[in-house]
Amino acid sequence: MSTCRPICWTCTTCGCRNVLGRRLLGAASQTLLVLLVVSVVSFGFLKLAPGDPVALMLGSDYSRDSYDKLYNDLGLNQPLPVQYADWLVRFVQGDWGTSYVSHQNIFEQAVLQALPVTLTLAAFSLLIALAVGIPLGVVAAVRRNSWVDMLASTLAIGGNAFPSFYLGVVFIWIFGVSLGWFPTMGFVAPWDDLGQGLWHLTLPAITLGAWYVGLIATVTRSSLLDVLAQPYMAAARARGEPGWRVIWVHGMRNVLMPLITVIGLQLGGMLRGAVMTEVVFTLPGLGMMITTAVQSREYIVVQAGIMITALLFIVVNFLVDQTYVFLDPRLRKHGR
Repeated sequence: MSTCRPICWTCTTCGCRNVLGRRLLGAASQTLLVLLVVSVVSFGFLKLAPGDPVALMLGSDYSRDSYDKLYNDLGLNQPLPVQYADWLVRFVQGDWGTSYVSHQNIFEQAVLQALPVTLTLAAFSLLIALAVGIPLGVVAAVRRNSWVDMLASTLAIGGNAFPSFYLGVVFIWIFGVSLGWFPTMGFVAPWDDLGQGLWHLTLPAITLGAWYVGLIATVTRSSLLDVLAQPYMAAARARGEPGWRVIWVHGMRNVLMPLITVIGLQLGGMLRGAVMTEVVFTLPGLGMMITTAVQSREYIVVQAGIMITALLFIVVNFLVDQTYVFLDPRLRKHGR
């Protein structure tokens, strides 16, 4: 019976060395440092962007007094370091300001309205990519050099060849306009109406996930081919285990590590692809919010979108790192 104490950071008698606290502390410090660097760089580049945000906000007909008043209200009359420091203090305190275009609280607009849309789209796209890409890669590996393998490789290359914005336009034209099977724009929250929500998300999710289907299928195929050549796979077959168990239990268990690595590295690309996909399908997510804010030179809204996106990148990388520990018992044993 284990004698592990309730707080066990370096217990070796029960093999339950717990480094989660140190991991969280290290991840938190790295997160703050990365976010600080991102905020400085993005703030500087946004200020260097061409165009006068005050003139865009006021329109074509305005007086000099109204221009000067809005210019001072936005704090643009202050030196750049002062503007950044003022924004950073208010941002950390949760005061993200108010959009001059939509007249909404930026925190509510970004976190409560736009972020759930982007996360829902990304999750649905990833689910489609995994559901199609993994079986496709497995079949291609098992039927190596057959017509099935050639078809899977062709589909994988085809999915990688089309940019998401172009593929989205093609899908809208074929399945939305010509056939009328799916809506071409708009968003319905799946948590409000599951059927309508999935129906509206189908084309955007397939558009965003098509590139990842090819990537996942390619990685699964190449990794599984290496695993199939290992002695323990031959031993599993010699024991008389069913073919499906040899592939999906013994084989895929060792494919998961490289597959999760690639998925984790490419999830950032999925967030980037979501920007164009949301614009094409007019989904009210972070991508649409940032694009609209860039066009209207609402620096403070763009900055909020950039910070949320950077935080998503960091969280995804941390979760992928923790997944390694969960999948490989050797990492837990050595306390990595």
